[in-house]
Amino acid sequence: MGSPGSERGAPGNGRPYREKHVFQLHGVNAAEEPILRKKLRRQDLVAFFTKLPPTLIGIEACGGSHHWARLLQGLGHQVRVLPPQFVKPYVKRGKNDAADAEALCEAMSRPTMRFVPVKTAEQQAALMLVGLRDRLIRQRTQLANAIRGYAAEFGLIAAKGLGKIEPLLARIREDDTLPPLARELFAMQAKEYTQLQTRLEEVDDKLMAWHRADACSRRLAQIPGVGPIGASLLVMKTPTPECFRSARHFAAWLGLTPKDHSTAGKVRLGVITRAGDEALRSVLVVGATTVLQQVRRGRGSASPWLVALLKRKPPKLAAVALANKIARIAWKLMVSGEHYGVKEPRLA
Repeated sequence: MGSPGSERGAPGNGRPYREKHVFQLHGVNAAEEPILRKKLRRQDLVAFFTKLPPTLIGIEACGGSHHWARLLQGLGHQVRVLPPQFVKPYVKRGKNDAADAEALCEAMSRPTMRFVPVKTAEQQAALMLVGLRDRLIRQRTQLANAIRGYAAEFGLIAAKGLGKIEPLLARIREDDTLPPLARELFAMQAKEYTQLQTRLEEVDDKLMAWHRADACSRRLAQIPGVGPIGASLLVMKTPTPECFRSARHFAAWLGLTPKDHSTAGKVRLGVITRAGDEALRSVLVVGATTVLQQVRRGRGSASPWLVALLKRKPPKLAAVALANKIARIAWKLMVSGEHYGVKEPRLA
């Protein structure tokens, strides 16, 4: 059993990304006795594992881990990728590469350990598209807020919504009372805003093309509250739905199930765990909120379950409960290959 280190951080997660050039290996035999402790430079790693007979290798999930997993699988090895939070409890003392590699090896030997499915290069390219879209949206929001703030300093305000930014910029261009420097800076911001809009439209077109080309994504888009964006995210971020034992396990993976604080026979459930992918969970909750808004306005026919839920629960809590239900239905459709509305209950 081998346990190489891997790159720290990942592109787009807000933390600085740095490539790892030294890998720490820790290996044990069938009796769980250490037989290998070794450091390797990046350029020597492939040569080492090429000479090694087929073995079970564990890698901590982080930036670059899926690349190394695919490469090592191509050399005939069996690779397991472990979430960092599942490895950390096995670090005995101190923090260094050798202790991390040993903890990784120890975590792999646990019979109940859960692993991360190795993504293909195509799946990572699709996730790159989603990450790029998220970054452009954040930049557009940041720039829009900056434009509003600067304009307010000169007494120019606009209603809420991104659709009001371009009319505000048009009013700024026509206002001759502004200082020349302010007009010049507003023009620069307007140009940047237009460029962001254009790039975001291009990325959205690519995402819609990916959605139309994927049969599973098209089926998931039939679920009320999901839509093309939510369906694409569900397929991209859940490459192997079969690894979940049930729909509830899938909802728990998304962080849509309550925290469990039960003890001594007393069941105590708290707020949702918020574990898993924040962007995917957010899309499901927003979609559920849209469905609830339509129901509360009397549009469409709501299911009895949803009507009863709205009567006894606040709207936000009902939206999370509905998002949980949507996630479970989505998992069922991904695993079974069925279409929404054939055997699944209606949401609204």
